[in-house]
Amino acid sequence: MTAANKITFLRILLVPVFMVFLLRDMWYISAAIFLIAAITDGVDGYIARKYQQITTLGKIIDPLADKLLVTAALIGLVWLQRLNPWFALIIISREFVVTSLRIVAISKGTVIAAATSGKLKTVTQITAIVVMLYNGVYKFSVGGILWSDIFMAAAVIITVYSGVEYIIANRDKLKEA
Repeated sequence: MTAANKITFLRILLVPVFMVFLLRDMWYISAAIFLIAAITDGVDGYIARKYQQITTLGKIIDPLADKLLVTAALIGLVWLQRLNPWFALIIISREFVVTSLRIVAISKGTVIAAATSGKLKTVTQITAIVVMLYNGVYKFSVGGILWSDIFMAAAVIITVYSGVEYIIANRDKLKEA
């Protein structure tokens, strides 16, 4: 197993650890674990490209590891009544649709690279979740509106946009697959 894939599996293993601290209202620790896990996403990709460790397994588990982390955070925040369930539903639905389409394409030998909007979506989601985790302790607001709500609304908008863009840009590849 490659170093890049080991790092991806570490991200998957960090998800339940993150959830334990999140659901116990240990905001700082859960935020730190979430950030470490999120950073591993960039690290494993960098290592895979730099050392030619790109594998079929990595192409499949890397996006799934990302979705597990984000989905767990969203579900935990909804459970703790810190996040509007509709925001979570929209983000999770997009992730399932796009990831499913990517896996089908990969299984047919077609690789669909992440677009810039997809990378922006990931950064925005992670930022929104981290802000939301810190808003568990601090109630940062602008004009009475919590920063976490502003960041999460931006994440939802960018998530929807990137999903629509993904489907439109890849409709020919998806038809072939």
